[in-house]
Amino acid sequence: MMMSTVIEGTWSQIQIAGKTADVYEPANRQDHDHAVLHLHGHGLETLKDNPVFSAELEQYGLPTICPHGQRSWWTNVVCREFDENIPPIDFLCQHVVPEFASRWNIEPPNIGLTGISMGGQGALQLAYRYSSLFPVVAAIAPAVDFHNWHGRGLPIDEMFVNQEAARQATAILQIIPLSWPKHQFLCCDPEDHEWLESLERLSSKLYSSGIPFECDMTTSNGGHCWDYFNTMAKPTIQFVAEHLE
Repeated sequence: MMMSTVIEGTWSQIQIAGKTADVYEPANRQDHDHAVLHLHGHGLETLKDNPVFSAELEQYGLPTICPHGQRSWWTNVVCREFDENIPPIDFLCQHVVPEFASRWNIEPPNIGLTGISMGGQGALQLAYRYSSLFPVVAAIAPAVDFHNWHGRGLPIDEMFVNQEAARQATAILQIIPLSWPKHQFLCCDPEDHEWLESLERLSSKLYSSGIPFECDMTTSNGGHCWDYFNTMAKPTIQFVAEHLE
């Protein structure tokens, strides 16, 4: 259950290149040029009207854009449910990122990335591919091994010919040892039986590659659910805000 917290800032919906996005405008913009790009999960729920995350965004005065990406997995592969021509990552770079500049005069590397589940691995995808532009990323319960969902009659089946092709597009294979985001925060509920193992593998890969990161795989509140996601709102947004300084 979400705590009944009054949202001080304002959530609204806009269109970016013909696609919907949710935008948070803090009531008290602080004297900095920082913002958050948040990517939603496979259930399509963004942070819009979420009082827990909104309170954290408000505390740090962080304008936020949550684009609607359908069940695209936020990769560099076209997902027809999202768009028949442009891959989700290209859409983010070509259309969503410029929206920060036109709306608030904020540009990379001052945009922190956050995401939940599908969006968590999507945030990592973006950060690993463009680490100089996005040096700060925080992923809540990232669905790293999303290739395991291939064959379930979901849009991912059209995106990739088979499970191995999907695996080649996972975030863990996008890590570049000499070019990585400087600040990473990863977390997963130990009761999240579907995605915990893949985060453990990602953490092991980062550690063995000598890539610094922070990780919490001990905090627990219900597994892969919004009770847990909301529990991690505070450390996640705090991490992003502090490392964007």
